[in-house]
Amino acid sequence: MPDRATEVGVTIVDQRLAEEAAPLVERLVAENVASRLAAQDHTLWGEPAESEARIRLSWTTLPETSRPLLAEIDALRAELRADGVDRVVLAGMGGSSLAPEVITSTAGVPLVVLDTTDPGQVADALAGDLNRTVLVVSSKSGSTVETDSHRRIFEKAFRANGIDAASRIVVVTDPGSPLAELSTAAGYRRVFQADPNVGGRYSALTAFGLVPAGLAGADVAALLDEAAAAAPLLSADDADNPALLLAGALGAAHARGAEKVVLADTGSGIKGFGDWAEQLIAESTGKDGTGILPVVVEGPDAPGFADAGDDATPCAIGAPDGAAQLGTAGSLGGLILLWEYATAVAGRLLAINPFDQPDVEAAKKAARALLDAPTAESGTPALVDGPVEVHAPDGLLPAGTATLADAIAALLAAAPDHGYLSVQVYLDRLEDASAIVLRGELARRSGLQTTFGWGPRFLHSTGQYHKGGHQNGVFLQLTGEVDKDLEVPDRPYTLGTLQRAQALGDGQVLIEHGRPLLRLHLTDRIAGIAHVVRVIQEVGQ
Repeated sequence: MPDRATEVGVTIVDQRLAEEAAPLVERLVAENVASRLAAQDHTLWGEPAESEARIRLSWTTLPETSRPLLAEIDALRAELRADGVDRVVLAGMGGSSLAPEVITSTAGVPLVVLDTTDPGQVADALAGDLNRTVLVVSSKSGSTVETDSHRRIFEKAFRANGIDAASRIVVVTDPGSPLAELSTAAGYRRVFQADPNVGGRYSALTAFGLVPAGLAGADVAALLDEAAAAAPLLSADDADNPALLLAGALGAAHARGAEKVVLADTGSGIKGFGDWAEQLIAESTGKDGTGILPVVVEGPDAPGFADAGDDATPCAIGAPDGAAQLGTAGSLGGLILLWEYATAVAGRLLAINPFDQPDVEAAKKAARALLDAPTAESGTPALVDGPVEVHAPDGLLPAGTATLADAIAALLAAAPDHGYLSVQVYLDRLEDASAIVLRGELARRSGLQTTFGWGPRFLHSTGQYHKGGHQNGVFLQLTGEVDKDLEVPDRPYTLGTLQRAQALGDGQVLIEHGRPLLRLHLTDRIAGIAHVVRVIQEVGQ
């Protein structure tokens, strides 16, 4: 468990898991994996991964190399406060939003996060006091369609309210990126250049994590201190190295068929860590038909954790509690670095490249194709049950399927033994937050490990695993009618059109990969969510 010097620790509670992990840890120590990783040895994952790994390992030095950013962030924050600007809105996807969100939530400081294409959620952010607002646009390239749309919408809104838009936009991007060039030409207030040799999911301690969190008021200097305190232990070739213990446990569990890790907070004091770890683990390991599927649950008593089967390892974020077989505890900065090290090392044990994402682009291409044909229909529903239209590919629903309950039962029946269910919700993460109860209800009644993702945010994390990982998932997708759409300036589509294209595009790719998928379209969002929950509660009774 953690002590004051390291502020990070791993406990393997389950005796069988500890015994299975021990030889893997011994091997990692003998191969000097921890010290080689700290020294940025790009050969650790084999020759096919070398070119990618060569430009993706600078995250190991970030606790020190990110320190020059601190004074720059503090100075800009003081400037903005002097101008009466104290509301920070972040436009970013994947690691660019998840890391700042966990940092600020844990610190208890407000940050408006836009990692959505839902018109209602974006409109809610626009409805805040723009006179006090700065928009942080975070993207390695600037080509991320969601983030580019947010930038265009806010820039127009600033101008419409008589605000100098350029003075209210701060950019975080890679050096020389198209976004960097655009931002310089537009005269945006500040462009922070992040380390280009760090991938998005490992970028929590770069400018992508620190700038928005620091501008919002989080103590990002302390975060770097926490990571720096943990770094010597995590880079040591020692059997007590927590990163090697964690990687060994995950690798040993995977080797015997427990390819899922169930994450529950057990009083760590860290808010939303599971969501950040989810994208790190899933996108890093879910490829080549293998991987570790993270399942984030509501707590140690939640379905999937308390009743985990032999296909999953319950892991506590905090002190091990209840059914936990494994626990990781410590400071936020220490845990970020621990899980980054452990995930990279787990990639070596699984014989995959933890730094690429070969299956992410397919959904983007499919969405772009649908945007090029914005009038394309989404198809005739197989059936309508109250405020819910049920859409399914040929062959999923048996003859005679007449109700939503029948359709959901058919989807669950399509899951293989030790499979999983992915719930994907393309709605408003704030106004439609009640949809989150679907995860627990479905997990309880299906007996399947069940994940929950807000679309399109999950496309930048677990979306890679869905296509590239173990091919044993079934998918429940929720979409909804848009009451009031938002135009995207200088683009031939609205946010609602984009949201729909992302949902249908990803669904199309999943179906092409042979994944069973059921889409429920809510003609009334509030009534539709309530109806789906009621029906699920009846399934299996």
